[in-house]
Amino acid sequence: MPPPPHTKPENVLKRAQELIGVNQQQAALSLLHEHVTSKRTRNNPIASIEPVMLLFVELCVDLRKGKSAKDGLYSYKNTAQNTNVGTIELVLKKFIELAEAKVTDAQSKADAVHAENETQTGTSVANVDDLEATETPESILLSTVSGEQSRDRTDRAIVTPWLKFLWETYRTVLDILKNNARLEVMYQSTAHLAFSFCQKFARKTEFRRLCELLRNHLQNAAKYQQQIHAINLSDPDTLQRHLDTRFQQLNVAAELELWQEAFRSVEDIHTLLNLSKRPAKNVMMANYFEKLSTIFLVSENYLFHAAAYSRYLNLLRLSVAAVAAGQSNKKDNPVVTDADLSKTASFVILSALSIPVISTQRSRGALVDADAARQNKNSRLTSLLGLSTAPSRASLLKEVNTKGLLKRARPEIRELYQILEVDFHPLSICKKISPILAQIGQDPEMGKYVQPLQQVILTRLFQQLSQVYESVELNYVLNLAQFPEPFQVSRSTIEKFIMNGCKKGDLAIRIDHSTGVLSFDSDVFSSAKALHPGSGAGSAGSEAGSVQRLQSTPAEIVRSQLTRLAKALFTTCQYVDPDFNEDQRKARAAALQRAEAGADQEHLAVLERREIIAKKKQSAASALAAKEKEEATRKRIRQQEAQRAEIDRLAEEQRERDARRIKAEQARVQREEVEKQLQELKQGMKGVDLSELDIDELDTGRIRAMKLAALEREKNELGTKLQQAGRKLDHLERAYRREEAKHLEEDYQQQRKRDVEEYDKMRKDTLEESEAKHKSDVALKKRLTRLVPVYEDFRKRVSSERQAEFEKRRKAAAKELEAKKQARVREFKERRAREKREAEEREQHEREEAERREREEAEEAARAEEKAQKLAEDKARREEERKKLDEVAERQRQRELEVEARLEAKRSGLQRGPPVARDAPSESTAPPKIAVKQGGGGWREREAAKRANPEAFAASEAAAAAAPAPAAAAAPAASRGGSGYLPPALRGTAGSGAGPKPDSEGRSFSRGDRPPMESRSDSRDEGRGDSWQRSAPRPRDESERAAPSFSRPAAPERTASGASGDAPAAGPTKGKWVPPHLRNKQ
Repeated sequence: MPPPPHTKPENVLKRAQELIGVNQQQAALSLLHEHVTSKRTRNNPIASIEPVMLLFVELCVDLRKGKSAKDGLYSYKNTAQNTNVGTIELVLKKFIELAEAKVTDAQSKADAVHAENETQTGTSVANVDDLEATETPESILLSTVSGEQSRDRTDRAIVTPWLKFLWETYRTVLDILKNNARLEVMYQSTAHLAFSFCQKFARKTEFRRLCELLRNHLQNAAKYQQQIHAINLSDPDTLQRHLDTRFQQLNVAAELELWQEAFRSVEDIHTLLNLSKRPAKNVMMANYFEKLSTIFLVSENYLFHAAAYSRYLNLLRLSVAAVAAGQSNKKDNPVVTDADLSKTASFVILSALSIPVISTQRSRGALVDADAARQNKNSRLTSLLGLSTAPSRASLLKEVNTKGLLKRARPEIRELYQILEVDFHPLSICKKISPILAQIGQDPEMGKYVQPLQQVILTRLFQQLSQVYESVELNYVLNLAQFPEPFQVSRSTIEKFIMNGCKKGDLAIRIDHSTGVLSFDSDVFSSAKALHPGSGAGSAGSEAGSVQRLQSTPAEIVRSQLTRLAKALFTTCQYVDPDFNEDQRKARAAALQRAEAGADQEHLAVLERREIIAKKKQSAASALAAKEKEEATRKRIRQQEAQRAEIDRLAEEQRERDARRIKAEQARVQREEVEKQLQELKQGMKGVDLSELDIDELDTGRIRAMKLAALEREKNELGTKLQQAGRKLDHLERAYRREEAKHLEEDYQQQRKRDVEEYDKMRKDTLEESEAKHKSDVALKKRLTRLVPVYEDFRKRVSSERQAEFEKRRKAAAKELEAKKQARVREFKERRAREKREAEEREQHEREEAERREREEAEEAARAEEKAQKLAEDKARREEERKKLDEVAERQRQRELEVEARLEAKRSGLQRGPPVARDAPSESTAPPKIAVKQGGGGWREREAAKRANPEAFAASEAAAAAAPAPAAAAAPAASRGGSGYLPPALRGTAGSGAGPKPDSEGRSFSRGDRPPMESRSDSRDEGRGDSWQRSAPRPRDESERAAPSFSRPAAPERTASGASGDAPAAGPTKGKWVPPHLRNKQ
C-alpha cells in the first residue's frame, strides 16, 4: 500500500527498511518509488531525501528495475538541481558503482562455473551482438534441444542481463545529466565510463548507439542554449571537456576498428575545434592527426593519409621547438625523441610515395557528377586537416624536399625515393626496388604500403618504357615487372592495370594479344595525357613533370613546330637586318622610360586600388556580418515562434487530453452509478426484467421511473394480499368467537376456583414469613441494646470535636470577613473620592463648554443680524428695480395687445371696437408686496433674534399676527399680468367661484397667461442673495411663441371682486399665436 503524499521521508525510509527486513524488497521499492515521484516530496529538505534515494537506487539495482530508477532519478534531479548539485552526483555515482559491482559479481560467478574450460573473462560475452536483443530464434531452439551448459549459454544467463542493466544505467545517467552546466563534469566522466565499458567488453553496437546519443545531446545543447542551466559552448572549459570526451571516443573507435564512427568522431572534433576560442593542446592535435591518418589508410585514401601524416610530423616538430624554447609546457605537448622523428619522417616519405599516380576511382564516363562529388569530398577532408588547399602528390613530395625529411628518414626509404622520383632506369627499376619491398614488408606497420607502392612502380615502369620503346613484347614486360615472392603480381593484374591507366588517360598503350606485343601510342594527333604532359586529361596530369624524359615524342614535336619556327625566324632577323637589334634596343629603352615615368602614378593607383579593395572588403564584411546577425535574429525569432507554437500545441493537446479524460471519467462514473442503481433495483425489486436493457442508453431518470413503477406494482400487489388476508382473518375470528361463547360459563367457574386456591396459599405463606421476620427482629434488638452506651459516648466525643473545629473555623472566617470589609470600605471611599473628583472635572468642562457655546451663539447672532440688515437693504434695492421692469413689461404688453387687436380686426373684417387702452399700472393693479419683518425674514434670523431677546421676539410675533392682510392680496389682478402673490390665509377664499386656479405656490392666473416673473423671483430671492438677476422677465413674443397654433376662445375678464363679465372683451383673443412676420405690422 503506497504511503500518503504527506508522509515524511524519515518514516518512509524506516518503513522500507522494515519491509526489506522481512524479505519484501518489491514492496519496499514500490513504497520508495511512490514517495520519490510524488510532487509533495519536493517540499522536503534535501538532506532528508538523500538517504531515501540511496536506498531506492540500491533496491533498483538489486531488482534490476531500470525504468523505476529512471523515473525516481529524474524526479530527484528536478528537486535538487537548483539547491544542491552534489547530492545528485552522489546518488548517480552510487547507482553506477552498484551496477558495475553487480557485473563484476556476475562475471565471478560465471568464471566459477566454467573455471576449468575458460580463462578469459569476456570471451563469450563478446559473442552477444546486441545487449538489447540477446535472445535469437537460434539460441532459443538450441536451448530447448540441448541440455548441456556451455560457456556462452552460462554467460547469457548470468552475465548478459547485468551487462544490459549496466548499459541502461549509463544511458539513464547520461539522459539525466544532459544539457546541464552544473552537472557537466559528472556527464563527461559518465561518458568516459561508458566508453571504457564498450572497450572492455567489445560492445560495438552499444558504442555506435552511445556515439549517436552523445551527438544528439550536443546538438540539443547548441539548440536550447536559452534554457536555464544550459551548457555554454562558448566557455573554453566546457568545450575542452567535450573535446576530451570526443578524443576518448576516437581512441575507443580506433581500438574497436569502427572506422566509420571514428571518422564521425573526427568530424565532431573538428566542429568543436572551430567553436573553440583557445587553441587545442599539441598532444591532443597529435592524437587527432595520428588517428585521422589511420582512418585514411584503412579507407585506402592514400593522398589524405600522407597529408595527415605530414601534418602530424609538422606538429611534432613544432612541439619539440616550443618545448626547447620554453614557450609551452611539456604536459601539453607529446613526448618526442629523435627516433620518433626519424620514424615519422620515414612514414611521411613512404606514404607520399605510395600515393597512386593513376586513380583507381570510377571515371567520369561512369558517373557524370563524380567530379563535383570528388571535389566536395576533397574540400571536406581538406578542412578536417586544416589546410587551405587540397593536397597533391607533387606538393607533398616537394614538402619532403624543402623540409629535409630525407636526411631523417631510414636508408631504404631514401633509396626508394631516389629510384622512383630521380633515376631513369626502366629495365632495372623492379629489380632495384625488390629488396627494398622485401625489407619494408617485414615491418608490420610499413607492410601496408606495399600494394600501393606496386601501383606506383608499375606506373613508373610503363612511363619510362614509353620514352625508350615504341613497342615491346608482353612477356618481356612481365619479366621486368617481377617482385619478391610474397608480393608477386600476376599477368591479369598487370593487364588490368594497363587498361585502367589507358582508361584514365595516364597511359597510351595498345595490347596485341595475337602477337603478344605492347605498342606505345606514337600518333602525332593523339590527345592522350601520356603524349601531352601538362594537359588536363587523366588523373596524374600534375605528375608528368616528375618523369625523367630522354627525348620528345612525335606529338610534342608536331605541337611545338610553330614555336620552333618562330624562334628560328627571330634569330635569322637578328643576323640579316642590322637595324632590327637597334630598333629592339630603342623600343626596350622607350618602354623602360615609360615604365619609370608611370611608376609613381601606377604605384599611387595601386595604393588607391588597394585602399578601395580594403574598403570594399570591409563593407562586404560589415554587410555579411549584418546579414548574419539579421539571419541569426530571424532564426532566433523563428525558433521562439516555433517554441511558442510547440508550447501552445502541447497545451492544447493537454487540454484536449484533460477534456477527454474528464469526459471519460464522467461517463465511467455515470455508468457505475447506473450499474449500481440497476443492481439495487434487481436486488430490491422482484419481477423486474433487466436482461434486454442496454446500460449505455439508460440514465438515472429512466431507472428512477422503472423503480417507481416497480414500487407501485409491488404496493398494489401487497394491498390486494392484505385485503384478502384481512377478509379471511375476519371470518375466522367471527367463527372463533361464536364457538367460544358456548364455553364461557364453564371456564369462568374453573377460573374462580383456581383464584380462591391461589389466594389461600398466598395468605398462608405471608403469615408464616411475617412471624419469622418478627422473631428475627426481636432477637436482633436484644443483641444491639448492649451497644447503645458505647455509641452514645462515641457520638458525643465526635460532636464535641466537630464543635471545636467549627468554632475555630468560624473565628477565622469572621476575622477574614472583617479584613475584607475593611478593604471594601477603603476601596469604596477611594472610588467615591475618584468619582467626586471626576464629577467636578466634568462640571468644570461643561461650564467651559457652555461659556464657549454662549460666546459662539452671541457671535452667530451678531453675524445673523448683520446679514439680515444686509439682506433688507438688498431687497429694497431689488424692489425698486422690479417696479421699473414691471412698467416696461406693462407697456410692452399694451403694444402687443394693440397689434393683436388690429390684426384680428383686419383678418375678420369686423370692427369690434377700439382696443382697450391700458394705463400704467396703478397702485391697485400693481403686484402686491410681501410684508417682510424688520431684521430679516429667514428662519435663521428669527432663531437668532429669539435667542438674543426672547421677550422682544414674542411681542413682534404677536403684532405681526394681529396686522391685517393687504387689500390688494384679496382680489386678483384685473389685467393679464396682474396676478400676484396670495398669502396662505387668503388662498381658501380666493380660490372659490370661477376664478383662476392657484398654482403650487398659491399664485392664481388665467389659462392663457403665464405667472409673472416678479412673483417667482420673490419666492426664490428670500432664501438666496443675488439670484434675482437670473429671474428677469421674458419678452412677450417668446410666451406667445410657446402657445398652441390653434385659436382659443377669449377668457372672460374678471373684475376686482372676481366675478366674470357677460360682454366679450374688446381686445383680441388671449392665447392666440401670431406668426413672426405679422407681429410688427400695424
